[in-house]
Amino acid sequence: MTTSKQEDTLITRAAVELFAGPGGMTLGLHAAGIRGTGIEWDPNAVATRRAAGLPTIHADVRAHGPADFPNATALAGGPPCQTFTVAGNGTGRLALAGILAAIKRMAARDTTPHSFEDDRTALVLEPLRWALEAIDAGRPYELIMLEQVQQVQQVWNGYAEALTAEGYHVATGVLATEQYGVPQTRRRAVLIATLHRPVNLPAPTHRPYRKGALQHEGDPRLLPWVSMGDALDRSQPFTVVSNYGTGGDPKNRGRRTSSEPAFTVTGKISRNRIVDASGAELPRFTAAEAGVLQGFPINHPWSGSDVAQQVGNACPPQLATALAAAAVGEQHLAAAA
Repeated sequence: MTTSKQEDTLITRAAVELFAGPGGMTLGLHAAGIRGTGIEWDPNAVATRRAAGLPTIHADVRAHGPADFPNATALAGGPPCQTFTVAGNGTGRLALAGILAAIKRMAARDTTPHSFEDDRTALVLEPLRWALEAIDAGRPYELIMLEQVQQVQQVWNGYAEALTAEGYHVATGVLATEQYGVPQTRRRAVLIATLHRPVNLPAPTHRPYRKGALQHEGDPRLLPWVSMGDALDRSQPFTVVSNYGTGGDPKNRGRRTSSEPAFTVTGKISRNRIVDASGAELPRFTAAEAGVLQGFPINHPWSGSDVAQQVGNACPPQLATALAAAAVGEQHLAAAA
């Protein structure tokens, strides 16, 4: 993250952060001089945020709107992913046509209620509601930064069409988190919108991970990707045996060594085995270590229960830094994070 001296040189902006989680997006916003209040409904994530000293409202984002935060000039967030992710129930993906149609209705200021099989699916539309209400109130957000699982990319493209019609410059795409210094391979669909100047997706600061490639191979203009061994304070090399994507067949379990980035960190990370060179079992990742693999500092004050799920749902702070830096036009900040 940036140093306090670097932060002193930044213009401080006020933000409201939807679905704020345990603080990943918040830490990234801070690195770009954006500070504000997060809204989060999960009491465990709220406990973590408050332990970290992050301003938080324990509430459903649907119970609030821009009028409650009249000084906010930036909007950020990452709606719940459970109905969109491959590991979830898939109802969000199946409802994509309905979501895109709802975006068009919202852009036309049609207030017809949304109806989806899973009520959580409609939450992906909340940032657009906030953005449009702010526009209609005459206080449009200058910056908008959103992230979600890659299956939401088409939703963000629908947002882009609606926001462009309102005068915003918009960039969307799918980013690989290891290319921004996260010690983990994780692909995220992102949207950045700015009101007063053109915007581009953040340029990578680190090399992409490729199975079998050495860490220091690749474009010399980019930093090496960060390995689990680089990020964690463990005394010996190890191998992670993944529990994901096995289809019930142990032979299909993926493996990564400590010289590679982690697999995507989810709330089920504790199911992954960790072994030494001889195959002997080693202690599994602690909650703090899982947080580090998600990009958090080792001393982040995880609180409440179900910490693994908090970690898995969080936005990696380094990715948030890159998004915020691109939004404010200070992309060099991402390299310094």
